[in-house]
Amino acid sequence: MFAFAANSLLCRSALRNTGIDAASFTAIRLVSGALVLGLLASSGGESTRRHGSWSSALALFSYAAAFSFAYRSLSAGTGALLLFGSVQATMIGFALWSGERLRPRQGLGIALAVVGLVILLLPGLAAPPLVGSLLMMVAGLSWGVYSLRGRGTRDPIRATGGNFLRTLPMVGALALAALPWLKMDLAGALYAIGSGALASGLGYAVWYKVLPHLRASQASIVQLSVPLLTATGGILFLGETLRLRLVLAAVATLGGIALVVWNRKTAKP
Repeated sequence: MFAFAANSLLCRSALRNTGIDAASFTAIRLVSGALVLGLLASSGGESTRRHGSWSSALALFSYAAAFSFAYRSLSAGTGALLLFGSVQATMIGFALWSGERLRPRQGLGIALAVVGLVILLLPGLAAPPLVGSLLMMVAGLSWGVYSLRGRGTRDPIRATGGNFLRTLPMVGALALAALPWLKMDLAGALYAIGSGALASGLGYAVWYKVLPHLRASQASIVQLSVPLLTATGGILFLGETLRLRLVLAAVATLGGIALVVWNRKTAKP
């Protein structure tokens, strides 16, 4: 979860404090992530080229690009809350579409989460920029789709590496489209490499290693910590201000999601 939070902090810090642009950050992040995951997979004697799919790679690329462009205007904590809320909304929406029935507690949780996002996005002086907010919700939707497509994957590290590898042609297309606006410096490139190689590549590898040992409810609940870790990191390392609107929105949204995903029958202390 620290690695997931670090992605937000590294991206926001790079775009705010260095000369790198969002397209370059996205490109370096995906390339470095592909290299690290490829090295991890090759240590077992097998390439990542045969793993993954183009549709999953498109979802991964859409997430990474929208994520970077959104953080041009969003604070780290606000972005993480919008991202996490959108991911969970996508997952819960798919479950409902698949015929899963809601218990009264879960219905209350969804209503509470929606109220939290409404509080965050209501117009006002403290409201986050609309374009950045919409982009981050697109990133969350894309990551939710990517996660749903990856369910039941037998070799998630190689599949993720294969998906990262398949994003490279999309990275090239993005670089060509953004060529007149591309900017980069050493500090920004290092932030992007840290995001791709460490927070994404190694972070995903660790997550997929421990995921089989967690129940679905535990995996969902532990992810509630990501927006909180990100907001705390934004305050400590980026000098961001903790606003009352964000606190209220986080309590409502994360509390509502917890009500939806928490399974009392399987939960243990």
